[in-house]
Amino acid sequence: MELKLASYNIHACIGTDGHFDPFRIVDVIREIDADIIALQEVEHHMVNDIDLLDFIAQQTGMIGIAGPTMFRESRHYGNAVLSKYPLSSHELIDLSLAPHEPRGAIQLRLEIEQHQLVIMTTHFGLKPTERQYQVEKLLSRLGEHEVDTAVLMGDLNEWFLWGRTLRRLKAYFDTTPSRKSFPSFFPVFALDRIWVHPRQHLLSLDIHKSSLAKKASDHLPVVARILF
Repeated sequence: MELKLASYNIHACIGTDGHFDPFRIVDVIREIDADIIALQEVEHHMVNDIDLLDFIAQQTGMIGIAGPTMFRESRHYGNAVLSKYPLSSHELIDLSLAPHEPRGAIQLRLEIEQHQLVIMTTHFGLKPTERQYQVEKLLSRLGEHEVDTAVLMGDLNEWFLWGRTLRRLKAYFDTTPSRKSFPSFFPVFALDRIWVHPRQHLLSLDIHKSSLAKKASDHLPVVARILF
């Protein structure tokens, strides 16, 4: 079967006009209509008297899984996942490297008709040393699983085409198309990525660049169709 996956840095629902508007993010997610979507920079605001992630999940009819990396007195912040399918399991992985901002990943396991899929969603750090540490940790975790399909997706914060992070990912996942996703109003950098192993299970990879997506966040969503 085929699945549609997406990764979207929602920039805390603050659009390119500087306004906080979770309704725009909800509408972009509806436009994408992915089976599973990884979200980054999720601020746990209260919207309509419920948590922001719960609000987005409710509005889209999907299952929401939180992966906060920064815990604050007022609200938490970090990664999240929305899924149309019940997940067999999920686990939060700490990717923090002191003294930098805390980082993490969400590992998902999905089983459909005896086929096993593992997805890791993340938001890598800003420094090369962070990203090198984070990619090695996630690849070592992927190596522990015997699955039919493995996916790594998220905002990798990597713009150096020949940097060590991308070279390590290419070695495991094979060469994968990159699409420019940042900044949303005039994309220059391919910061948001979806990698699939085995490589032939990746059927297509594109950027969702509707007029609404260009306003709703400073990143455009990246969307992939995979064979599973």
